[in-house]
Amino acid sequence: MLFDGLNLQRLLSGLWVTAAISFSSIFIGTFLGIIFGIIRTSKSKFIAIISRLYLELFRIIPILVWLFVVYFEVTTALNLQLSGEIVSVIVFSLWGAAEMGDIVRGALESLPKHQIESGKAIGLSRLNIYRYILIPQAIRRMLPSAINLATRMIKTSSLVVLIGVIDVVKVGQQIIELSRFKVPTASFWIYGFIFMLYFIICYPLSKLSKKLEKKWQV
Repeated sequence: MLFDGLNLQRLLSGLWVTAAISFSSIFIGTFLGIIFGIIRTSKSKFIAIISRLYLELFRIIPILVWLFVVYFEVTTALNLQLSGEIVSVIVFSLWGAAEMGDIVRGALESLPKHQIESGKAIGLSRLNIYRYILIPQAIRRMLPSAINLATRMIKTSSLVVLIGVIDVVKVGQQIIELSRFKVPTASFWIYGFIFMLYFIICYPLSKLSKKLEKKWQV
């Protein structure tokens, strides 16, 4: 049976690995991205060039290439022993930080400039201006895009199978290999089940993003 207790347990275990990598990366990437986005609002040309280069490196170079480079090349060059799961979280967090930083930068720069001057006029420091005035307003503008980024990260996490991570896709492939002679349509049912799992996770996030975008459209 394709969906007996053991196979279901293995698939859910693989889904847990996928979720752990995805949501850990989203959390770390969001935290770093907020900091990166604030830094990107600096007027320094040097900071602008470096931050833009960082962003473009993750936009131009496929995430799969980054996974290979870090897993096979960087770890060897630095003589590090890192698991595929750790490498995946590192790469996805850096990617998430780059994209989130651009979202945060855009949200902050879309706010009226006079609010900064108003904050200074009442004696707020630069940090407190961001903390109490700019960031709370920017959250409303960036949240729909941030949720879209989260769904992209969850879907792209399926690439980790190529560096040996036993995620839900890898478990599905193993079950198909063991069942293909007994159940010729095994790949259809297993991949269909995996599709359903991703759909259950991503679809509510997508709907939430569209709802917030419509509600908070400015």
